[in-house]
Amino acid sequence: MSTFTRSSTSTSTGSTSDGKNGTMNGTMNGTPDGTLNATTTEGNRRPRLSGMTWLVWRQHRAAFWTILAATALSVAWIVYQRGQLVDFLDGYGYPGKSLDEAGGKFQQYNDAFSFVSMGLQAIPILLGVFLGAPLIAGDLENGTAKLVAAQSMSRTRWLATKLALAGLVVVVSTGVLSAVFGWWWNPVKSEVTVMDWTSGAAFNTTGPVPVALTLFSVFGGVAIGVVLRRTLMAMVVTFGFTVVLQLVWGYFLLSLGNVVTVTTNKGVTGGNVSPSLPHGAYEIDQSYVTGSGDLVGWGTCSGSQTDAARQVCLDKADVVGWSVQYLPMSQMNAMQWFGASILFALTAGVVAFLFFWGRKRLV
Repeated sequence: MSTFTRSSTSTSTGSTSDGKNGTMNGTMNGTPDGTLNATTTEGNRRPRLSGMTWLVWRQHRAAFWTILAATALSVAWIVYQRGQLVDFLDGYGYPGKSLDEAGGKFQQYNDAFSFVSMGLQAIPILLGVFLGAPLIAGDLENGTAKLVAAQSMSRTRWLATKLALAGLVVVVSTGVLSAVFGWWWNPVKSEVTVMDWTSGAAFNTTGPVPVALTLFSVFGGVAIGVVLRRTLMAMVVTFGFTVVLQLVWGYFLLSLGNVVTVTTNKGVTGGNVSPSLPHGAYEIDQSYVTGSGDLVGWGTCSGSQTDAARQVCLDKADVVGWSVQYLPMSQMNAMQWFGASILFALTAGVVAFLFFWGRKRLV
């Protein structure tokens, strides 16, 4: 039976008088007094994982090393792409010249952003399915959990080590990718034509959001595996869970910010245009303002056949100006941390459930 601890032991053989020489062999490891050279032994010993940490790392080393290697390769490619982007912008004369005038010259960089952001958005799903779901479900299915329960190590320590190592790999990989991708995007961050900051392509791949989304997906997959106790079934259900999580997150994303409203009362025809918004702002809604301060829909008087008929309709509705609701780009960082804090809290709840369940039924 294999054990969950590793220790190095040294043995020495002592001899009694045999009647011929009556002495012990006094040479051990080259020391005449029969003692180990502790200084040399400690000096040659390399720092390494041991005990439960070593066991968990060895058990999942293929997945962990794959994640870390893929992260390193992705970082190298992003760094290269960032260098290419900066060279192009310097040669083009940005920001003195608008990227709208670049035409097809900038298309390859747009394509690169789209490709990488799509891959980064898939990370929570992939790690939830292939790392989170089998992390403990596999041990429950093949009986390893029962072996753990028979050892001196507690199930709580075993569970804590599994979650800690998996969480560490997730945080390191997604945190590094988030930082490097944000660094790459930063020179053209204000260009909506490159990536809209309220879209998942930008919002879910920079800052703390990818870390929080991936942690929740992975630990959610662990919880699903613990309950179902079957690896394949847990992976299928986790896939559905992570996809639904992405959809729900995207639906409530804009609600994380504080909507700003700006209005005018100078009319809506002729030279009177809607209020100007800050650069990079995301427009949420646009309405008409009446003389009494009420808002009427943007489609009011849209059925008018001529400008004169439309003006008569607007006068009849007492429309005196515009009302525009938007989210400024300056709120992006605060929105990301607010959303990430919600996801971290949900993840903490899942971890609490795992320890509660593990103390009673994780065998």
